[in-house]
Amino acid sequence: MPATTLDPRTALIVIDLQKGIVAMAPAAGAVVARAARLAEAFRSRRAPVVLVTVAGAAPGRTEQGFRAGTLPADWTELVPELNRQPQDHLVTKRTWGAFTNTDLLDRLRGEGVTQVVIAGVSTSIGVESTARQAYELGFNVTLATDAMTDMRAEAHDNSVQRIFPRLGETATTDEILALLGAAPQ
Repeated sequence: MPATTLDPRTALIVIDLQKGIVAMAPAAGAVVARAARLAEAFRSRRAPVVLVTVAGAAPGRTEQGFRAGTLPADWTELVPELNRQPQDHLVTKRTWGAFTNTDLLDRLRGEGVTQVVIAGVSTSIGVESTARQAYELGFNVTLATDAMTDMRAEAHDNSVQRIFPRLGETATTDEILALLGAAPQ
């Protein structure tokens, strides 16, 4: 379902737009630019902006392992285009979803947030996992489909076409900005 409205207390969650991951992501430049536009618009309305980075992985064996010990020193640094501000909330995760073992839920509930807009990388992993968790926790979820990308186009398309409609509403950056402009302050 296309996005219809934004709640008065909506937060932006930007997933893993950090140097180490953006360097590997296709179309990252356009995704970063759109996420930066969303962040600036949310800040201008004094709406919460959450910037999420990943600094590890959940324990356990997988066929495609990810081990933080072999990563470059600047792997977790946010891309400068996001223009992190003092009021932004930084979340460092060690699992796919941003709510697991972090303070994100308490922070959003403490600020009265009822809806989240999610953007970032990777559509089928960090973005989708965070969207699933947000939905299960009772948040209204909007997914900025042109402000996200995946390492594989088919994985991105699967999430956008098959999974996201079951978790919330989807919209482009411009559509979300228009809704944000129309939302009461």
